[in-house]
Amino acid sequence: MLLFGKVDINEAAEECRNTPGAVLLDVREPNEFSSGHIPGAVNLPLSKIVTVSYPKDTPLYVYCLHGSRSKRAVGALKRLGYEKAASIGGIASYKGALER
Repeated sequence: MLLFGKVDINEAAEECRNTPGAVLLDVREPNEFSSGHIPGAVNLPLSKIVTVSYPKDTPLYVYCLHGSRSKRAVGALKRLGYEKAASIGGIASYKGALER
C-alpha cells in the first residue's frame, strides 16, 4: 500500500482496484462527488469521516480535490484506528474516466 512519499493518484487508484477488500474513499462534499468521481469510489465527506464503519483492517485509499482534505481525513482515520488508510491526493490529477 502506498503510505509514504509522493503518490500518483492514477497508480494508487489502480492499486486500490487490485487490493482485495480495499475501499476508495472520496472525502469531497456530495455535490462535488456527483459532478464526477473515480469509478468505484464511495463518498464520505470529511465532515462525516468519524461515521466511517468499515472493519479497522480495511485498506482505505482516500482522495479529495487537491489532497488537503484527504490528508486531514487520513489523520482522523488513523486516530480512529484505521492503520491502513492512505491519502492518494486529489482528483484534479486523475487522468482516467470519471463516473457521474
